[in-house]
Amino acid sequence: MHRTDEGGGRNHAVGRHEARDWRKGMSDNVAYALLVYTALQIFVTVHAIKEVGSSILPYLALVVLVAGIIPACRWFEKRWRDLSDEEAADPALAGAYRRDQILLWGLAIFLPLVLTGLFKGVAALFA
Repeated sequence: MHRTDEGGGRNHAVGRHEARDWRKGMSDNVAYALLVYTALQIFVTVHAIKEVGSSILPYLALVVLVAGIIPACRWFEKRWRDLSDEEAADPALAGAYRRDQILLWGLAIFLPLVLTGLFKGVAALFA
């Protein structure tokens, strides 16, 4: 089934999907995941600082969180960035892409929460 442009000619098939570029998709996911990660990190760290007080532990958590996510994000992006043009459009990579996407978002969402919780637990032990 083809859609017709205003001039009466056929311009593209309706329902046909463009080939997905896994490189761009993962790069976009990394960028958005870092934004979400940063927002969560700031929120939970500021909250922890208010709860724990003047302890250095929330700041240590902040450093660990930053040090932990950057190499992981670089790994995800490099893994997909180095694909050839042919590989970048290969639908057979959809499963691997989805797995990496889930892992990336899992890290971005849960790493700040888990590590800050651990640091709050340690701070409670020494309080």
